[in-house]
Amino acid sequence: MKEFASKLFKKLDQRIIRYVLPSLISIIILSIPLINSPQKNLWVRIIGYAGLYIILGLGLLVHVGLAGMFDLGFAAFYAIGAYTYAFLASPHFNIHLPFLLVLVLAGFFAAIVGLLICIPVLKLRGDYLGIVTLGFGEIVRMLLMNLTNITNGSQGIFKLDKPSIFGMTFTSGTFFYYFIFILVAVLLFLLNRVINSRTGRAWLAMREDEDVAQMSGINTSKYKLLAFALGAFIGGMGGAIFASWQGSIFPDNFNMNVSINILCVIILGGLGNQFGVILGAMALIALPDILRGFSDYRMIIFGLLLIIMMILQPQGFLPRKAPQLENKVLKQAKKKKEVQS
Repeated sequence: MKEFASKLFKKLDQRIIRYVLPSLISIIILSIPLINSPQKNLWVRIIGYAGLYIILGLGLLVHVGLAGMFDLGFAAFYAIGAYTYAFLASPHFNIHLPFLLVLVLAGFFAAIVGLLICIPVLKLRGDYLGIVTLGFGEIVRMLLMNLTNITNGSQGIFKLDKPSIFGMTFTSGTFFYYFIFILVAVLLFLLNRVINSRTGRAWLAMREDEDVAQMSGINTSKYKLLAFALGAFIGGMGGAIFASWQGSIFPDNFNMNVSINILCVIILGGLGNQFGVILGAMALIALPDILRGFSDYRMIIFGLLLIIMMILQPQGFLPRKAPQLENKVLKQAKKKKEVQS
């Protein structure tokens, strides 16, 4: 009887995590712009900005949470996407391409740069890779600051085009809000499919033990390049959305703190769990602004909540649980490694 009850509770917990919680979160998110309140625009801005970090977190999740590549310069891809939008949809070069085309191009250019950066550092791991990517992020920011003839330097680029999709122009934050969360839903669906595919299993094997993955016949160089390109593509799209919503961009919008915040989002949500990114972004990005009414104590409250959370749940809100097949494959690969050594 006890075994039956425990199995029943486990199934209920899994169903709650898979269906009930996402449904409740979706209903709450979709209903916020419909609330008739004087502070509606503020809430749309706060939650929409957290949604933007969900997109960025999903991009970095591919690098760190899935493929196990420690990236401390993800803001560089965010910046490349934003400046791509500024160059191709503003009076700066007098080019005004359609929003969806620029969105794809922003992701494409960021992915190309990601590939070019990944190729020379394929053999680096852990902290060494983190140092290289950190330097890359700062190099991109300094180039944006100093190439004044192209980027306008610290003065930034203004009057970016408002997005227009199928004749509908984004005239308010509500349009951006819904577009961001539609893109989040699409990315979650696609990432879930990738994670459960051959590519996703190869990434997870690399994250657990790259040597074991190589000995199992996985072409780690190929999958590293693929992961870096995909994560950078998502980051580039996030940058284009940010630039179009803000209407202007500056190099300081993409400093090292942005990369650290994105990394904290995926760690807090649960490293390797794409749905945990949502909770991580809401806790790390939206919560400090929600607590702004307690201006004297909000950072103390926020810090205490983080400390308590990391003590009680050190693996994040939704830690990833490896499937039984994945655990079996990893155990067999490790035994093979021990025999050969």
